Amino acid sequence: MTSTSLSSRFRMSRPSRPAGPTGPAGRSHRPARLFAGTALALVLCGTAGMLAPQARAQTTPARVFGTYDTPFAAFSPWYMQPVAPVLGDFSIPTSNYYPTVAEGTWSTGVFKALSSDPSVTVYPLVGNTSGIWDPDAESYRATVVIPRWPANVVPASGSDGHADIIDEGMGIVHSFFQLRLDNGTWRAGQYAWAPLAGRGFGEGGHYYQGARAVGVPAIGGVIRKAEVDDGLGWYQHALAVSLTYNALSAATTYIYPATSADSNAATTNTGSIPQGALLMLPSTFDTSTITNLKLRKVAETLKRYGGYVVDRNYGTPFVIYAENGSNFNLMPNGWDNTTANELQMVRAALRQVVSVSGWVDGNGASIVPEQRLNILSLRGQWSLQRSSPLGSFDTWKQAVVFPATAVDVAQVNYSTRTISTVAWAKPVAGTPYKLTARCSGGGRLRLALYNNSGTKLYDSGELADGAVASFNWPADYARVAVYAYSGNAGTVSTVGGTLVSDAPLNALSGKTLMK
Repeated sequence: MTSTSLSSRFRMSRPSRPAGPTGPAGRSHRPARLFAGTALALVLCGTAGMLAPQARAQTTPARVFGTYDTPFAAFSPWYMQPVAPVLGDFSIPTSNYYPTVAEGTWSTGVFKALSSDPSVTVYPLVGNTSGIWDPDAESYRATVVIPRWPANVVPASGSDGHADIIDEGMGIVHSFFQLRLDNGTWRAGQYAWAPLAGRGFGEGGHYYQGARAVGVPAIGGVIRKAEVDDGLGWYQHALAVSLTYNALSAATTYIYPATSADSNAATTNTGSIPQGALLMLPSTFDTSTITNLKLRKVAETLKRYGGYVVDRNYGTPFVIYAENGSNFNLMPNGWDNTTANELQMVRAALRQVVSVSGWVDGNGASIVPEQRLNILSLRGQWSLQRSSPLGSFDTWKQAVVFPATAVDVAQVNYSTRTISTVAWAKPVAGTPYKLTARCSGGGRLRLALYNNSGTKLYDSGELADGAVASFNWPADYARVAVYAYSGNAGTVSTVGGTLVSDAPLNALSGKTLMK
């Protein structure tokens, strides 16, 4: 193989994105995203006895989860190691460019908000009269006010403009798409957020929690600055991976733990791997043959943790992302045929995980996957039933907020998006569910379900904070009504809640990943 320029032979090609959101406010329409597909609900939480994965012997420093350095919880899929994974047969095809592991244009910077940082108002992109797309509320916002904005924020230079701000005080990861500084004004195409101490992936209710195609913050799985030269033999988390069209599946666009996929995936993909899939190298893969030590560390990680498919790119068999500013570079001295061939070795050996015997969390404890995630959101169009003013959905609170008022306000939401439409988190007929009100200031929550004929199938009645209503999901459910009632006179009140499966955990559920 003859040497050639870095720019023409080895580059991170851009992730696929259309021009921008074009759907009306209140509808699920985000750039390059699709809310359809199939998957198995495998949520990683709880403990049980299992064998730990092999080769966990490296001495690793203690980690504090849910922080800037180690975002998300120990039970996050990012920190899970599969036990005895079984891999599929489909091999990632070659494409226009070589595979790569890199920071840069299509990766992200990660910035820590301090208590002394000022607030910043983010405005829509120039020419976008709709506003900033908020996929959790499924509506456009005129502005987004971030309470603490670090002075060193620099979005990725590509058109995606990724940047994640971690605010430990708020416990939030702010994740931006198409962020840019325009003549001193910050502007963005989309804003989403994730709990800093959460799973690092969405759930049925809060399904979109970041700027990547699968609904995760861009920081998820990224190789961090402090990890590149930490002296360890592998990274202590799964990696973030993008694939191109000929590897990604059209038939099944996403699976757990993804809650979304690229918008035209079903019509343009030609491969077999869904977004959200976990990719791994087989245990027999001989990493000692890899001479590039940075790539060897990546390969060792892919043998233990694997990498989740979080996005799609144009023309690169796989991209694994490193944090911008990390100085991660597989070819610091220019094009290297040996490293390029070793990347192709990794590509040829990577496979989708289709089943496992168990899981081990970030603390080394065995866990049983949990299926009981919240499937209720209070997003959507609210209408007054009694008095005013209308309460509004607050994405950070995941609740409707009523201002202090002297009257009792009642409002209703008939949106079909209040109940999860995520493929692996839809309600199942005949399954017991538990509705729990999460309210403050005297607010109350109510849920009613109907069939197509308008016959009421279930009504929880008004539930005050902490109250629980249990019921079996009706077989002919077709419509929903969610009610919110303001609280005590003269007091700001909030109305929220969770709706989770109350079925017993299946001891085998979560041990198998669907192809």
